[in-house]
Amino acid sequence: MDAQGRGRADDIDPADQWVLNPNTGEYELRLSASPPQSGVPSPRRPHAADAGPRPRSRSEAPGRSGSAASGRSRPETPGRAVPPPRRRRGAPEEPLPGRRGRRPAKASKGKKVLLWTGGTMAFVLVAGAGAAYFYIEHLNDNIASVSDDGAGTGGFQKDKAINILLIGTDKRTGAGNTKYGDAGSVGHADTTILLHVSKDRSNATALSIPRDLVTDIPDCPTTQEDGSQKIIPGTPNARFNTSLGQDGRTPSCTMRTVTELTGVKPDNFMVADFNAVKTLTSAVGGVEVCLAKDIDDRDSKLKLSKGTHTIEGEQALAFVRTRHSVGFGGDLSRIGLQQQFLSALMRKLKSNDTLTSPSKMLDLAEAGTKALTVDSQLDSIGKLKDLGLELGKLNVKNLTFTTVPVVDNPAEKVKSTVVLNESSAPQVFDMIKNDVSFTAVKEQKKKEKAAEAARLKGSKAPASEVRVRILNGGAVAGSAQETLSWLQVEEGVTKSENAGNAPAELAKTTLEYAPDQAAQARRLADLMGLSGSALKPGESVDNSQGLPAMTLTLGKDFKGAGVSLTTPAKAPDGVQKSTADKVECAK
Repeated sequence: MDAQGRGRADDIDPADQWVLNPNTGEYELRLSASPPQSGVPSPRRPHAADAGPRPRSRSEAPGRSGSAASGRSRPETPGRAVPPPRRRRGAPEEPLPGRRGRRPAKASKGKKVLLWTGGTMAFVLVAGAGAAYFYIEHLNDNIASVSDDGAGTGGFQKDKAINILLIGTDKRTGAGNTKYGDAGSVGHADTTILLHVSKDRSNATALSIPRDLVTDIPDCPTTQEDGSQKIIPGTPNARFNTSLGQDGRTPSCTMRTVTELTGVKPDNFMVADFNAVKTLTSAVGGVEVCLAKDIDDRDSKLKLSKGTHTIEGEQALAFVRTRHSVGFGGDLSRIGLQQQFLSALMRKLKSNDTLTSPSKMLDLAEAGTKALTVDSQLDSIGKLKDLGLELGKLNVKNLTFTTVPVVDNPAEKVKSTVVLNESSAPQVFDMIKNDVSFTAVKEQKKKEKAAEAARLKGSKAPASEVRVRILNGGAVAGSAQETLSWLQVEEGVTKSENAGNAPAELAKTTLEYAPDQAAQARRLADLMGLSGSALKPGESVDNSQGLPAMTLTLGKDFKGAGVSLTTPAKAPDGVQKSTADKVECAK
C-alpha cells in the first residue's frame, strides 16, 4: 500500500518519491512504494556472533528488512510481539544505509511549467513597464508646444467648463503639400473652431469662426525664439485669419482675438497643419462622409461621386479644402464641409472599431502627438490624456456644430469678407459664456429649471409698490446709482434706494425677497429682464425708513441699467447648426 492509501498523503513531499535507479544512475518517480521510514535498524535477531543489523539492499522496500522482503518471518522475542520500527516524533529522518546523501528534489513537470511561466510573465511585466515608459517619453518628445503668452486661462480644469481653440493652418509644410499652392504661406488661421464643453460634460458646442470675418486684432505680447517678449501691434478691421502668422503672430494672438470677438477666454489651443488631417484619418482607417452630388474640384483635387465614401490621407485633406464645388463656393460653404468631416472623425474616434483596436490607438497616439502643436499648458502626454478623458465623457449626439452668425461686408462692392450679424451673434456668444447647450439634453436638471420658471409665474405688483435696496456686488462702479435713477425716473419704482457696495462680489445678479414679496419680485424681474434663477426666495431687510424691502445685488454680469440679463434658452432663429451623431451629405 502506498502512502496515500495509509492516510499520510498530507505529510508527503512529492520530491521524496524520487529514488535512485542503480541500473541507470538516474532518479525515478516511484508511486507504488511507501515513503521512506525511519532509518533506525529493526530489532536484532538472536545470532551467535551478534554482528549487528544487516543493511537493507536497494531493491528492498523502504522500512523492511531483507528477510521480510523475501517472505521469511522474523523471529520474535519470547513473550512479546515485535513492533514495527518507529521514528521518534520530531526526530529528523536519517539517510538510508548505503546512501550518503540525496540529490536535491527535482520539481515535477507541472511545477517547472509554472515556474517558467511565472518567471516569463514577471519579465514581460517588467519589460512592458519599461517599454511603456520609453514609449510615453517618445510621445512626449513628439509634442511641439509654444507659449500661450498669458492669453489663456492657464489651462482647462476638471471641475469647470472647457474651452479649447482648434486652429487649422494653411502652412504647406510636409511631404506632398506644396502642390496645393501658396508654398510660402506663413501659416494663417485658415480654419478656427472654439470648442466649448459644458461643466457637466453633457453637451458641447463647436463654434466655427470664418477666416474672412473682419474684426479687430489686438496688440499681442509674443514670446520670441530667444525667449524675449515682443508686443506685435494690433490691426483694426482685419481678416480674422491674419491673427496667426501675419507679422510674426503666434497662436496666442489668435487666442486674444477670439476673446475680444466672443468674450470667451480659451483655456488651451491646438494647432494642426495639412499633415494632421492626413495622418489622423489614416490612423483610424478612414472616416465616412456623404455627398449629395458628384464633386470634381480642380483646386482641392477632390473627385468623388454622389453618395457615401470612406476617405483618408490625401483624399481627406482634399475633402476639407473643397469649397468651389459645394454650396455657394465660398469659405462659409467649406465650413459646412469641414464640420461634416469633424463629426465623422469624432464618431470614428469613439467607435468600438477604434477603441478596441490597440494598433489604431497606438497609431492615433503617434499621429496625434506628431501632428499637433499645443500651448505650453498641454505639453505632455499626461496632460493630453487628462483632457482626452474629459472630452471622452461627451456623447457625440450632444455635440453641436455651428458658425458665428455673419453677413456680407456692406462696405464692399465685390463681396469677399463678412462681418458679425449684430442681431444674432451676441446671443450665440452669450450662450457659450453661460454654458447653455445648443441641443436639448435630457440630463438637464428639469426640476430645478421648472422651479426657476415658476418663480416668474403669477401676478405682478405695480411698479409704485416695489420696495427694493440696490447693492453693487461686482458691477462697474456707479452701477447701483445708475440703476436707481433708471428705476425711479423711467420705470416708476420710486420706493427704491442705493445701499452702497455689497459685502462680497457676485458673478451673477440676484434679487432676494420674502414670500410675501413675490409679486414685487416678479415685477422687478420683468422690468430688468431677470431670469428665474436670479430670483432667490429668502428674507426681506429693513430699508432706511425701517420698512421691509427686497435686496437687488448687481453682479459682474450686470450690463447696464435697462439691459436685459436673461440668458437666451435657445439658439436664435436662422443660426445654422448640426450635431455630430448625424451623417449629413454635402450639397
